Amino acid sequence: MKIGVLGAGTMGAGIAQVAAQSGHRLVLVDVNESALTKAKASLQKIIERLIEKSKWTEDFGNEVFGRIRFSTQMNDFEGSGLIIEAIVENIEIKHAVFKQLESIVDENCILASNTSSLSIAAIGSVLNNPSRVIGIHFFNPAPLMPLVEIIPAVQTSEVVTENARAIIDAWNKVTVLAKDTPGFIVNRVARPFYGEALRIYEEGVADFATIDWAMTALGGFRMGPFTLMDYIGNDINYTVTETVFKAFYYDPRYKPSFTQKRHAEAGYLGRKSGRGYFDYSENAVTPEPVKDEVLGKEILNRILVMLINEAADALFLNVATKEDIDLAMTKGVNYPKGLLKWADEIGIKNVLEQLETLFEEYGEDRYRPSPMLKRMVREGKNFF
Repeated sequence: MKIGVLGAGTMGAGIAQVAAQSGHRLVLVDVNESALTKAKASLQKIIERLIEKSKWTEDFGNEVFGRIRFSTQMNDFEGSGLIIEAIVENIEIKHAVFKQLESIVDENCILASNTSSLSIAAIGSVLNNPSRVIGIHFFNPAPLMPLVEIIPAVQTSEVVTENARAIIDAWNKVTVLAKDTPGFIVNRVARPFYGEALRIYEEGVADFATIDWAMTALGGFRMGPFTLMDYIGNDINYTVTETVFKAFYYDPRYKPSFTQKRHAEAGYLGRKSGRGYFDYSENAVTPEPVKDEVLGKEILNRILVMLINEAADALFLNVATKEDIDLAMTKGVNYPKGLLKWADEIGIKNVLEQLETLFEEYGEDRYRPSPMLKRMVREGKNFF
């Protein structure tokens, strides 16, 4: 099957690599010639590195690169069985692009978006046949991150969903099925990892380094929230938070932080700008955390119960199955455990009691416990 990828940025180029190394011939299209040149050079460098490390043979590397055609012409998508769009997160631009794609390909071609925050139903709404549109959401970097969220819209046909998932499964990816709701699984459930860490800092409970230490040393997370936000980019992470907040009709649970907004406004974007919550300049001194285990456990438990509450609510609202929610968080953002299994380990009753204490203390909807947790405790059940 011929694959099309629209957008030669980091994500588009990564998806093209995944498809090509899985045996597909494909066309990578971008109207910006310099973006294509950059993607081409980047892919060549990645392939050279894989050959140097003996992960690929030279012949295989040449085969993979040879399968990719770089083009500035949308018409070159003709004959594709699947096209994955990975361009700017702007619904008007996506509408224009998808209408153009529909006029080029045949009726059996699946049209997919790699959007992380826009409605798949809205993207497909402008087409004559919206049943062929689906969300296929990769995580960055696409060749390395195993998880892909498959998001059918209300208009998407079951056959398209099955076929899209089968294609991505064949690319040796771990797929999860998510409802077309803001943030899908990962970007929805992960919000408290950042949001509650920022809130703890704003209250003066602990500084950035101490919060990160608590989550990594005591919680087993690979990165603390502030290190991770600096890695992602404060501008990107803030935009996702703001988008999810608006999409959920301003539900207080997803309220963005002024601390993050000010850092983004100041140009403190993280590693890419040399400074974020931490200083990444050459002679910068890494701040030492306060390694107080009592304080650290307080921080960890507060963020963890908020994450579990979000995962439980996603299950309550049928965003995904309990298996897919836990799989998404371990494979998509490298959490040390699935959140629902973690809830079983520490006791759902304990989680609910901590949330009720926070809710009583603050009186804010951000701390309201999910009905799912209340139901599980009342019925004496575990998630698994």
